[in-house]
This record gives sequence, structure tokens and C-alpha cells, in this order.
Amino acid sequence: MKILITGANGQLGSELSDVFKDRTGYELFFLDRKQLPLEQTNLIQDILGMYQPDLIIHSAAYTAVDRAESEPILADQVNHLASEEIAQYCRLHDVKLIAISTDYVFDGNSANPLNEDAAVAPINTYGETKLQGELAIQKWAPHYIIIRTSWVYSTYGANFVKTMIRLMGERDEISVIADQIGSPTYAHDLAQAILSILESDKWENGIYNYSNEGQISWYDFAIAIRDIKGLHCKINAISTEQYPTPARRPKYSLLDKSKIKTTFSVDVPNWKDSLQKMMYKL
Repeated sequence: MKILITGANGQLGSELSDVFKDRTGYELFFLDRKQLPLEQTNLIQDILGMYQPDLIIHSAAYTAVDRAESEPILADQVNHLASEEIAQYCRLHDVKLIAISTDYVFDGNSANPLNEDAAVAPINTYGETKLQGELAIQKWAPHYIIIRTSWVYSTYGANFVKTMIRLMGERDEISVIADQIGSPTYAHDLAQAILSILESDKWENGIYNYSNEGQISWYDFAIAIRDIKGLHCKINAISTEQYPTPARRPKYSLLDKSKIKTTFSVDVPNWKDSLQKMMYKL
């Protein structure tokens, strides 16, 4: 099977490279932003045609959530219009598509874990562009799986875990938001889940949720990072209102993973177990 993976140098793209390393039966093409410039939407189908994949894993995205508020056109080109071009290519050539989306398609007003049928209502530009990408994929791609995930981190790239380790090493005291609730996702676990889907010999179109098990706040996450690392920085819990950002964040975006577990027998580790594994690797 020929698989093309976008976002080669991103957190998930890098983890997918690791996960596929020892697998046989796959011919893999990892494309970075230079090889596949998603903002140049007129080039996308021609570039994909050079590789003629059987399946595309679309993990590339514009993920600078705050910057998207001042760059809405670029965010839309990358997250929405590029996804539409990829989906149209899949329709023209009967290619399967696995695309990564986000918990930011929700408004954060729920009090219960969100399943795939929960109402979407993004409260920032990033979430809106990702939702439009989802809708374009559902419209055009004949064989699609959209995986919504949240709070992604990895040994690769920049992320919350690495930022916290750096700040706690530099400062005696930091403040972290305690009233945004969800669950982190170790990108290596998500890569394993994608592999499980491919090797399940089952394909069911639709949207699926994937994050690690458990319910925490960013503050809880920071405390765990500090304790695993054995640091002594004081961490203060603050509210969202005390840390204003250009883009609003959903207050609650915990994902219900029942569907992906039932459909594809995907393993979903607890967030703390995965965090320990990642930090040990780091």
C-alpha cells in the first residue's frame, strides 16, 4: 500500500515515521511544507498525483491558534481549502483519506464528554477553519476517517510539555489555567491508533475521537509534568480570564472515545501513563 503523509516534520508526522519504521507492506511518502505547500492550493492535486497514493494521512495543519485570529485567510487556506483539494483528489482517484481535526470545533459549554455527534460551534478562527475542512472532506472524499484530537504533545516539535519543563527550569513560580478541562494526547499513541485502524481490515467512514483517557485541566497537566520531572517550581492555578489570549479557548472539550475503541479495537492509554513514557523518552 502506498501511503502519503502530510505534515512530515510535525509532531504526529514524526511519530508516524517512528511507528511505520518496522512495518512491511507499506510504501511511504512523507511530505513537509516545502514539498506540499498547503497555502498554494492550486498546486496540491498535481503534487499528490506525482505520488499516486492509495491512502493519504493528512496530519498537516495551521495550528498557531492565537495567530490565526490575525491571519484568518492563511489559516483558512491551509486548514479548509487545502483539505478540500486533498478530498477532491481522493474522489477523482478513489483514494482513502485519514484526516486529523481538533476539539476546538466545540464551544466548550458541555458538561459531559463529547461524542462525535455533539453539536459543533467553534469560538475561534482556528476551530472554524478546521470545521470547514471537516465539512469539505465529508462532502468530497469517498472513503474518509476524520480523527478529532486534543492537547497534542510529543518528544518532537514544540508543545505544552516542553514549554512547561523549560519554564519550570527557568523560574521559581509560574501560573497555569485551571478552568479549561480536557485530556492531552501523546502523538505517539495517536500514531499507533492510526496504524491500528489501517491494520484492522475494516474501514467505516466517519468522524472519530481520540485523546488519552482521563479528565484534567492544564494546571493538573503542569503539576504532573513538574512531579514526574522532579522540579520544585511553584505552580499557581489561574482562571481563563486572568490569562487573556487573542483566541478564545473552549472551557470543556473532553472527548468520548467509545466509538474508535468499539469500531477499530483501538487501545487508549491513560494520560499519565503516556506522559511518563514521553518524558522518559525525552
